[in-house]
Amino acid sequence: MKLSLFKLGLSLVIIGMVWCSFIFAESEKTSDSIILKQSNSFELKSEFMGEDIGFYKLFMPEFSGEEIFVQILDSQDNVIQEERIQTKMSVGYFDFEDGTFTIKVTNISKTPVDLQIEFGDTNSHEMVPAGILVLAGAVAMIIISYFKIQNYKIEHPEENIS
Repeated sequence: MKLSLFKLGLSLVIIGMVWCSFIFAESEKTSDSIILKQSNSFELKSEFMGEDIGFYKLFMPEFSGEEIFVQILDSQDNVIQEERIQTKMSVGYFDFEDGTFTIKVTNISKTPVDLQIEFGDTNSHEMVPAGILVLAGAVAMIIISYFKIQNYKIEHPEENIS
């Protein structure tokens, strides 16, 4: 079996993606499920070390147009990020340094909301080698595809056939 540059690039992309997924799956995160009544709030805290990128994922399994308000607070209760969410699932990211961070979710709709929250660290610094692997594979695939398309010729039929 001959190994082409395209197959090698595809293999590098797949390996890099699996590596990134594994790193993200092993990251520290906190999750909880709750049913929020009208105008009620819920807080979830997590301790972050170092300097990296944090994330939150909100999922409403039985979504029917409800709206919630989300705030990310730092150790001194300063608002880092805030957002109104009116979708079934939402993911957000924020920068952090050492400290305890809090996600505060408030139900601003008139009906109770069934909510699943995930809050944690992305470990983005550990994903750099895997990202380079994905980039190298993608560039190899683009280059080999360009050369194959460049040599491809299309036969055109005669326009004035009697």
